[in-house]
Amino acid sequence: MAGTDDQVEKFLQALVEELAIPVSRYEQAETSYTSLGDWFHRPESTVRNFDPAVYVQGSFRLGTAIRPVNDAEEYDVDSVCELKQLTKNDLTQFDLKQLLGHEIKAYHDAKGMTKPVREGRRCWILSYADGAQFHMDIVPSLPNGSEQRLLLERAQFDARWADTAIAITDRDVPTYRVRTADWPRSNPKGYGEWFRSRMGSVLARRKQILVESLKRQGITASVEKLPDYRVRTPLQAAVMLLKRHRDNTFIGEPDLKPISVIITTLAGHAYGEQDTISGALFSILEGMDRYIRHDGTKYIIANPTDPFENFADRWEKDPRKAKAFFRWLEQARQDFGRAAHATTLKRMNEAVSARMGTALTDRAVTKINGNGGGLLRTPSAAPAVAIPTFGNAPRVPTTPKGFA
Repeated sequence: MAGTDDQVEKFLQALVEELAIPVSRYEQAETSYTSLGDWFHRPESTVRNFDPAVYVQGSFRLGTAIRPVNDAEEYDVDSVCELKQLTKNDLTQFDLKQLLGHEIKAYHDAKGMTKPVREGRRCWILSYADGAQFHMDIVPSLPNGSEQRLLLERAQFDARWADTAIAITDRDVPTYRVRTADWPRSNPKGYGEWFRSRMGSVLARRKQILVESLKRQGITASVEKLPDYRVRTPLQAAVMLLKRHRDNTFIGEPDLKPISVIITTLAGHAYGEQDTISGALFSILEGMDRYIRHDGTKYIIANPTDPFENFADRWEKDPRKAKAFFRWLEQARQDFGRAAHATTLKRMNEAVSARMGTALTDRAVTKINGNGGGLLRTPSAAPAVAIPTFGNAPRVPTTPKGFA
């Protein structure tokens, strides 16, 4: 006899709570990029007249950040600085990167930061003090919305996310020092909105529940002003679980580790607005590979905001990466499937501990036992989810949800 749905949900919820980063980390990230933005706008700033806007991207924007595997690792806060009053006609990628780099180095010195500013392929890297345990990547960028909209509409692609597109710097491209319209593209705001749209109704419902709870405690709050990171949806929780499972699966072969944006994108497509973590996780595991296309020569996982970008482009250059992804997906199905069929917390723990991390899963079990077996921070009553049965579904090309 399999464990009850409530037991499975309780266990997964406890795992997510142990994986989750404190709200203070989100606040710390917000403080850091806001401070940098203020610096760019100071009277002496050499970029002030270009209307710089600094904002977060990546897992901190999506609400899917997880704790580092160990204390030696740092939180990676990805951010963008968009100079809104400059265009690709005004300067080269190299010029933009140096222009922003000058101000970032001045900020570093003015704030008394000890670790040197480093230059990445696409970004500048600010490393904070050891106690902070995080560094911030700042990608220089320019607006690219109108060009992106034209590009997508000409190809009859969905352009609903295009207006927030940006052009970014990349020192490895041949046009890095050439004044040209041919710049690498990105759209972290658009991707964030796409991901949010995949869980929109669930997110709104959970924010409303939290606001009502705060009001009962005498705390004034509104859904509009409540930051998204104050609540967590089943989609976000499932992505967090899958990312940690991935991390430990590839701990000995990091070069083959599937990148987070692939996991996040496929999870977003496969999520069916389930209201439980277990429902979301098993739906995603069952269906995420159906949103991988193969055109006869290569695998394609299109960026939902820019179908010209293939998140799986590295799979073509190194076929081991594709094999590694499908191997990992099968392992995740087996591990979480065994957990779902387990009859006790101990067996659930044993099913996933090897790839979720023994210390993490043990803490989760301890938390459940210390909570008297009750559900942990369940924001609302949710329908039970069927115990999964993972078949070998064919990877047939489909139109991912979120596309026109």
